[in-house]
Amino acid sequence: RMEGWVEDLFVDYTGQLVRKGQPLFTLYSQELVTTQEEYLLALRAKADIQESPLLEAREQGAQMVEAARDRLRLWTITDNQIEELARRGKPQTYVTIYSPAAGYIVDKKVFKGMYVKPEMTVYSIADLSTIWVLADIYEYEMPFIQVGQAGILTLDALPNETFHGEITYIYPYLSRQTRTVKVRLVFKNPTLRLKPDMYGTVRIQVNRGEKLAVPEEAVLDSGTRKVVFVVRGEGLFEPREVRLGPKVGSYYEVVEGLEKGERIVTSGTFLLDSESKLSASTNMMGSLGMGGIKMDQAQMGQMDMGDMDMGGMEQDKNMTQRETATAKNVSSGKMEKKAEGLTLVFSTDPTPVRIGENRIQVTVTDAAGKPVSHAKVRLTFTMPMPGMIPATVPMTEGKPGIYVAKVNLGMAGQWDLTIEIQRPGQPDVKETFSVIAGESGMSGMPGM
Repeated sequence: RMEGWVEDLFVDYTGQLVRKGQPLFTLYSQELVTTQEEYLLALRAKADIQESPLLEAREQGAQMVEAARDRLRLWTITDNQIEELARRGKPQTYVTIYSPAAGYIVDKKVFKGMYVKPEMTVYSIADLSTIWVLADIYEYEMPFIQVGQAGILTLDALPNETFHGEITYIYPYLSRQTRTVKVRLVFKNPTLRLKPDMYGTVRIQVNRGEKLAVPEEAVLDSGTRKVVFVVRGEGLFEPREVRLGPKVGSYYEVVEGLEKGERIVTSGTFLLDSESKLSASTNMMGSLGMGGIKMDQAQMGQMDMGDMDMGGMEQDKNMTQRETATAKNVSSGKMEKKAEGLTLVFSTDPTPVRIGENRIQVTVTDAAGKPVSHAKVRLTFTMPMPGMIPATVPMTEGKPGIYVAKVNLGMAGQWDLTIEIQRPGQPDVKETFSVIAGESGMSGMPGM
């Protein structure tokens, strides 16, 4: 609140721990010297008129002293320092500036002999015993996030440690570039292991209780209604309209239309829908072909947002597939694409791909060849034909920069697999790779 020249520095480097009330530096301020002299003059004037018979004069003297004390307080001079000034009877040339809080010096912009003004920041002091962590939450995750929820923080720099905190604030706006919302979490840091500007991963667990859920690929969305095919036995399937709740990972909550334990089709729903329309069955049920069809069972399970797993979901391993002619095999290998400064290396297991379950792997590196970790990576797969409903699954990171997912290719032919990479503060990357599936597999070819 005052300006002047810095005479002595008691705290002269960043990282130093200071206590509240600890001296930081001394300052020479002509304005402060003048204000002290005014206070001493007011004290002398009050003493001179103390014996005056005029009450008004005595009150005026007291008011002058109090006004001078208030001006000194504006300079952050404490009452103890003012009393010491009165006892000393002469102005103090230099004033000591004390730390207003305990913490670490994280920024220092002052040096000896410098002229400082009230609007300048000379020290930045941070209390690191409690820290804030800012996390990016995607749009579709926002309905599950609220203040007070617990968060678990992990860091690559401290691989064997976890830190527990909670959400204290949700920012009211969305980032246009990343399509994420920032949330602020508070973590205790008594050992000071957490440092400012560290990067980490926050896991927020949301237990929504037991919910009936089905895989995303089981839902046929016509735009006006959402349908799943219920297995009725003996090759019969019933198209059932359902009302869906939130999507968690690759599963939808079913609010209405299904019962626990009913068996449903989880792949080939487009083929079933087309065939059911051709059959012109009055009750929307018919003896439909089983080719390329995978069946599953609607189950009650825990919907855990922490790692997007659907605990309690049990898939029926028994499935019926029609025999398909194996297309001509061609040479196989890894496929590579470059986009937005990233290199994507795509591979499959088995190679070539086959009808049924396949393991898809993509290795992501930056322009320097370093692995790109902690990205949000999703895999969308579909067949390039009209009306096919694409399915999307999250890819999980195993080793740094290596993301994997398992997909079920329900029929022979070309499949387009699109890799979408999202990183906070960076443009999204989306590249498509095409593969041809057969009973004994087909090799991949780069997507257009």
